Amino acid sequence: MSSNDAPKSTGIGPVVSSAHLASGALPALSEVEFAVTMMVNAYHRWMVRCMTAAGVEGLGPLDVLVLHSVNHRGRPKTLADICLVLNIEDTHTVTYALRKLENGGLIATGKRGKEKTATITESGEAACMEYRRIREALLVEPVRTLGLDETELSRLAAVLRSVSGHYDQAARSAAAM
Repeated sequence: MSSNDAPKSTGIGPVVSSAHLASGALPALSEVEFAVTMMVNAYHRWMVRCMTAAGVEGLGPLDVLVLHSVNHRGRPKTLADICLVLNIEDTHTVTYALRKLENGGLIATGKRGKEKTATITESGEAACMEYRRIREALLVEPVRTLGLDETELSRLAAVLRSVSGHYDQAARSAAAM
C-alpha cells in the first residue's frame, strides 16, 4: 500500500483489541497483533471445516497442520522436525496429534535410528489432496479476485516470519525475568 493508498483518518484510532497496549510507542504493532489474532482464529476454523468437507471429521487445527506437515515433500518426519517447522514448543500436543492421525489411518509410524517417524498413508495423502482441491475452489479463487500482488503477499509472509522471531526472543527474555 503506498502512502497515496493509505486510509483516510477517521479520528477513531487504530483497530486493536487492547487500547491500553496500543497506547504505547508502536500502536501499529497492536494492530498487527489484533489482525493476526483474527487471522489465526479464522484460519483454524477454516482448516477444520475444510478437512471435514474433504471427508475427515474430528480433527482439530493442530491435527490438520501436522497432517499437512507429514505429507510435505513425501518424506518421513520426526516429532522434532514437525515441532521445529511449525514452531511448536509443547511437543506433547504434536505427539497427541500424531497418535490421533495414526489411529485414523492417515499416517503410519516407523523408526529412523532411535527416533520415531511419521509418514503419510494413502488415505492421508488422499485427504490432503481433497483438502487442496476444496481450498483452491473455496479460498484461493475468491482471494485471487482481490487482485493482491503475489510478491507483496510473499513479502508480508516474510515480515510476519521475521516478527515471529522477535516474539520468540521476547518470550525467552520474559521467561528469564
